[in-house]
Amino acid sequence: MVEVVRYSDRYKPEWDAFVRASKNGTFMLQRDYMDYHADRFEDHSLLFYYRGKLVALLPANALGGVLHSHAGLSYGGIVSDAGMKAPLMLLIFEAMTAYSKEHSFQSLYYKAIPHIYHQLPAEEDLYALFRSGATLCQRALNSVVALENRLPYTQLRKRKIKQAANYALEVRESQYYEAYMQLVSQLLGDKYQLKPVHTAQELKRLGESFPENIRLYTVFEEQEMVAGMVLFESATVVHSQYIGSNARGRELAALDYLTDYLLTQVYPQKKYFSFGISTEQQGQYLNEGLVSNKESYGARSVAHDFYRLDF
Repeated sequence: MVEVVRYSDRYKPEWDAFVRASKNGTFMLQRDYMDYHADRFEDHSLLFYYRGKLVALLPANALGGVLHSHAGLSYGGIVSDAGMKAPLMLLIFEAMTAYSKEHSFQSLYYKAIPHIYHQLPAEEDLYALFRSGATLCQRALNSVVALENRLPYTQLRKRKIKQAANYALEVRESQYYEAYMQLVSQLLGDKYQLKPVHTAQELKRLGESFPENIRLYTVFEEQEMVAGMVLFESATVVHSQYIGSNARGRELAALDYLTDYLLTQVYPQKKYFSFGISTEQQGQYLNEGLVSNKESYGARSVAHDFYRLDF
């Protein structure tokens, strides 16, 4: 019998300890990260106990009769440890379904944790979703460099990196979040009419809370910041959260210079470098120019799947 318990602050130490020891959790699923935007979501995260022992977590929020895992996160499916096995996962889904019906949820919108974040195989949830009758409702495409078996850059990318080496560019790890996010905000606004998901203040606060996981690298030409990248680090993946450059940075190919520096000098020991998704409209549209740019660094595609389970 699996017991399902709704999260409250009293479970924070137990939750965070479980995520840190899990086989597929990352710092983004710890409460200090999840709760930075707690005012925007009605948290309805769940803890699962089997024979009195915590065996799994579901970061989740409730919205309009739907349980989301979690709408404020890039991913957030079932978090489990090395002891998780397929039969137990089936029991967890049975208990979660019963709990959801009891609490008047009509469906679950489930974001699977991509396999590149797994420290051990952890796709018992995908099988349980299949067994429960869930349907694939969205598939995003993430471009990822396998750093242990890196593919060569395209000729264009090599030329850009060589071009950048002719200028007096300097890569700096910094805490200049406000200045950098101002650059990103202007770029997103001018090019896509979008705003960053995080404000500069939020990102700075998160960076202070997770200094080993959130880092900002910037490129300077003398005293001018011309490009940069915010990196989210987990055990197996470095994910580029924000990538940007100003007009001068584009002239200097500063992002090419920075990306090559990160791949070859800072993170060669990691398994994967993620450039993020290039899909829109629930995966129905592929931005071919964007994905081609990422693939020019040797990135290839990893699917990020979203499921709907009706109760």
